[in-house]
Amino acid sequence: MKIKLARPANLKGKQIDFILVATVLIMLSLGIVMVLSASSPSSLAESGDAYSYVKTQGVSAIIGLILMLIISKIDYKKYKKFYKIAYFGTLIILLGVLVPSLRYESNGAARWINLKFTTFQPSEVAKVALVIFYAAYLSNNREKLGEFWEGFIKPLLFLLPVLAILIFIQSHLSASVLIALIVVVMMIIAGSKLKYFLIFGTAGAVRRRRTFIHTSKIF
Repeated sequence: MKIKLARPANLKGKQIDFILVATVLIMLSLGIVMVLSASSPSSLAESGDAYSYVKTQGVSAIIGLILMLIISKIDYKKYKKFYKIAYFGTLIILLGVLVPSLRYESNGAARWINLKFTTFQPSEVAKVALVIFYAAYLSNNREKLGEFWEGFIKPLLFLLPVLAILIFIQSHLSASVLIALIVVVMMIIAGSKLKYFLIFGTAGAVRRRRTFIHTSKIF
């Protein structure tokens, strides 16, 4: 008896992943509701309009949905050609906060780039660009992902400059943790051995605990 394997979705058929779209819409709606709940008092005090912040968020959401629709029509395989540009472009954009004319600081943290007409966080660009980079890199080296150096150490070395910039220059720990988690999950799904992450993760946790205990005794 022959077993028929399911065929991947045909891009030319423009099939839609309804579960993914529904997930995005639900998260987007929850985000807008949370913005409304958290910002309405301060928005009312500042501008007299309790909905000023949520209106801005709503416009951004609409623009995002339009861009999502446009980008979904592009074959994702075309991005693979630019994966190296995506990586080095990420480093350049992240370092853009060092340029005085571009840097925008808030609460003592330089995490934004000021384009005069708007500001944006380079870390948001880095998330998308690194997904493109690692997707291409891991697929190109999938036969070596079971090895310690090629499948564990080497891919993580590309991540170090990004994390160093986010932590030491931008003081953006939350973004660095999120990006690290994204990369680790991608590596494991692609074929990197889980045991390497467990071994080094456990060792790091033990070392951190010992450091915490030692510091507590001093103080």
